Amino acid sequence: MKVAVLDIKGKDTGRKIELSDNVFAIEPNTHAVYLDVKQYLAHQRQGTHKAKERGEIAGSTRKIKKQKGTGTARAGSIKSPIFRGGGRIFGPRPTDYTQKLNKGLKRLARKSALTIKANEQSVMVVENFDFDTPKTKDFIAILKSLGIEGKKSLIVLGDTNKGVYLSSRNFKGSDVITNSELSTYKIMNAKNIVFTEGSLEGIETNLNK
Repeated sequence: MKVAVLDIKGKDTGRKIELSDNVFAIEPNTHAVYLDVKQYLAHQRQGTHKAKERGEIAGSTRKIKKQKGTGTARAGSIKSPIFRGGGRIFGPRPTDYTQKLNKGLKRLARKSALTIKANEQSVMVVENFDFDTPKTKDFIAILKSLGIEGKKSLIVLGDTNKGVYLSSRNFKGSDVITNSELSTYKIMNAKNIVFTEGSLEGIETNLNK
């Protein structure tokens, strides 16, 4: 599968780059995509929610009133859940939401997601670029030149690039990552994916293991 290489002004450089059929042209496995996205979202949950139960409330344990003769229900402790300030019944407890997926299934999910985006013609390749001084307006100018301004986009770099990252940090419509940070969720969550030339080799190496 060949794709034209663009410059940062959105113009065709006259060169084409070959995208691996083993990564961008497989038979998509939508269930693998579902499982990987589900795992990613589950791992975003901290699981630290907690409410104090009856045994964890600070308070006296004495019987607050006599058993009989009051005309009301029996009450043995001020920490009872029926009293204000008492413990909570069946409250939330810390939970580990992590899920286990095999590495092979995760690679299949990412390749399936990339294939889906390639079939939708939502993938483009640009020359490697950098900013001497981080400027959000320069980053937005590139998105505008590529025709993806105002669309949820994913920019994939070959290596960590501080200038590009800082330029994009204040712009919520686009996400900048390196090829090692590529995930199925980020691929499926983006409307358009822009790969720099330097990122493709690493992606194909990682996903063809």
